[in-house]
Amino acid sequence: MALCHLLVIRPSFFGSPIKAPPPPPSFALSCSKSSSPPPRSIDNGDNSGGPKPKRLSEQSSWEAKDAEGRDYLYRLGQEADNMNIAVGARAGVVDDVFAGDFLGKDSDIVFDYRQKVTRSFDYLQGDYYIAPLFMDKVVCHIVKNYIAHLLNAKVPLILGIWGGKGQGKSFQTELIFQAMGVEPIIMSAGELESERAGEPGKLIRERYRAASQVVQNKGKMSCLMINDIDAGLGRFGNTQMTVNNQIVVGTLMNLSDNPTRVSIGQDWRESDVTKRIPVIFTGNDFSTIYAPLIRDGRMEKFYWQPTHEDIVNIVNRMYEKDGISRKEVVHVVDTFPNQALDFYGALRSRTYDRSILKWVEDNGGIEDLGKKLLKWRKDEKLPVFTPPKQTLEALLESGYSLLKEQQLIMETKLSKEYMKNIDD
Repeated sequence: MALCHLLVIRPSFFGSPIKAPPPPPSFALSCSKSSSPPPRSIDNGDNSGGPKPKRLSEQSSWEAKDAEGRDYLYRLGQEADNMNIAVGARAGVVDDVFAGDFLGKDSDIVFDYRQKVTRSFDYLQGDYYIAPLFMDKVVCHIVKNYIAHLLNAKVPLILGIWGGKGQGKSFQTELIFQAMGVEPIIMSAGELESERAGEPGKLIRERYRAASQVVQNKGKMSCLMINDIDAGLGRFGNTQMTVNNQIVVGTLMNLSDNPTRVSIGQDWRESDVTKRIPVIFTGNDFSTIYAPLIRDGRMEKFYWQPTHEDIVNIVNRMYEKDGISRKEVVHVVDTFPNQALDFYGALRSRTYDRSILKWVEDNGGIEDLGKKLLKWRKDEKLPVFTPPKQTLEALLESGYSLLKEQQLIMETKLSKEYMKNIDD
């Protein structure tokens, strides 16, 4: 072994002494041979030269290397984008010492966090009417996708429900989810664009896999629903197609073709099989969407236009608690024909306006309104609001008021007055 002697060389100064502190001494090493025995090295399986680090444990699998020299943690990081979220404490995936029996061999440490993306329907209180034709189509699509492996037929993954505005496409679908016990993940067209390229496509795949986790971990049916998809992917006039539009369309087509193999960026694993999850779109005009996405085999299309009987039944159930008879409901529907379902909901809401204004006056007027609505204590309650008594005359009056607003919008086009150079 080489024996080293340390020589200290101090600098000498000439002339007058220097007030500043002297520089630090310089060091030199001289080495010579010695017969001292070398220290014992620890074999860690690495035959490269240089000092070899000590292993944590001779029995630990964390530092075991594969044929390419990569250890377990490296492979785990490659297979999952985040070990804590995507892997959890799963036996066979992490070391057995970390997969105890307290939470189960396959416990998911953040499953409760992931479930926040699902939708609950606690707010849907009351008795609602669901059109039989609408229910049959949605229920059949969900069931077909859950038993697709039993059917000797090509089952489209996507159901596209389209039709006029305000016809209850999204609301009736949610009512069916509530009746079937489905815990869906609902997206909107506003999530299909981002300042970062690829983010919306990745978000769709993450939401799809999260719906699959609902089925596997909670034992509940789930579904991925995207509302107003034509508003996010449709081409209107001279609208520009962005990279994210193309990626979203490609992602949805790939989901339709390979619904059980969905990647969010990690390496493929043979055991990573995603549960097939039905997908439902709602929109107004699917002719604006990229044609290969809506072709038969990928998307089953359903045009929803409620009949007169459907509208009467839905509105009658809406007004049932207000004491409005079915005959009066028919009269309201016939008085305002060719109106969407949401018109009759807005009509009922308009009858509350006078009662709300009277409630404001009875509680101090608009000056003290903020204190009443926002600054009241938890143990206090807001003043009692008495809803108005619904009558046929009040409903008709509200209906004519809404109809007048519709006509003003269509007839009074102030944009032409402000910008007279625009073409018709």
